[in-house]
Amino acid sequence: MNSKQNETRAIPTNVITGFLGVGKTTAILNLLEQKPKNEHWAVLVNEFGEIGIDGSFFSGQSQNKDQVFFQEVPGGCMCCAAGLPMQIALGQLLSRAKPDRLLIEPTGLGHPREILQVLSTGYYREILSLQKTLTLVDARKLSDEKIFTNDTFNQQILMADTVVGNKLDLYSEQDRKLLEDYVKSHGQHHVKVIFTQSARIELDQLEGETANKHIGSHHHHHHASNKTLIADQPIPDCGYIKAENEGEGFKSVGWRFAPDIVFDHQILLSILKGVRAERMKAVFITNDGVFGYNLTTDALQVVELDDCDESCIEIISTKSHEQIESELLEARV
Repeated sequence: MNSKQNETRAIPTNVITGFLGVGKTTAILNLLEQKPKNEHWAVLVNEFGEIGIDGSFFSGQSQNKDQVFFQEVPGGCMCCAAGLPMQIALGQLLSRAKPDRLLIEPTGLGHPREILQVLSTGYYREILSLQKTLTLVDARKLSDEKIFTNDTFNQQILMADTVVGNKLDLYSEQDRKLLEDYVKSHGQHHVKVIFTQSARIELDQLEGETANKHIGSHHHHHHASNKTLIADQPIPDCGYIKAENEGEGFKSVGWRFAPDIVFDHQILLSILKGVRAERMKAVFITNDGVFGYNLTTDALQVVELDDCDESCIEIISTKSHEQIESELLEARV
């Protein structure tokens, strides 16, 4: 698609949501591998923590990254403060990318209803074509009370055009049926349920207009719109900077480290294997190369990355992880 065509056609846009650790980032990476070679895509990522990790994961793993543009909105729910953080980031991304498709990944603790509301009104209604909203779910989590009673989780089900039961290889038959029944009772009447593993979603699942075109808002929390994000602050002379966030019953803690700090890969791996949390993402420059670390309640995955600007880590949990700071500092080479 050339730039002239891009000016006259609304950009197909998908929101891909789901709770913590369900595989949203992996799903988007898999979709990017299916991207038509002649198209430019844009990805807007929101993170609950204030550090901003996903951009490094995407740019370090995407095979088609020359035609994919990424923008992060760290620091909580990007729809807060009347959608200002999202609108600024989205405006920058669209101007830079002029994409043929836009994918938006809200934080696992974010609010898809309010994000869709911003995208379906005013200026965005003219330039974006809202297509299927996909919600990834790990059906095994439906037995966890703190998940199925969480308002955000249930909003993610409610706003879905398609619910994707990911990690199918880890399910029992009862898990699968439980998800189908839950979606039938908590989702919209048109919603489709599909199942997959390793977050593999076919490109055609993105196609088709969303049913969520005219939605109201009942969003009740706000963050200061003039807040300076830790991701944008210079790292002090001590070589690192720490950030914390809290909401929806979860806490995040993260650190950014100066680019010239190198970590011992084996010591670092031992530290990260000992983390017990709902979610942990990290990118580290080590003496063996640059690696991304992705922890869910199932396992710690380690992938080698092409490069990164600096080392950083973010942990989301219901408990404190203060001790990890001293452990990480001791892992420096």
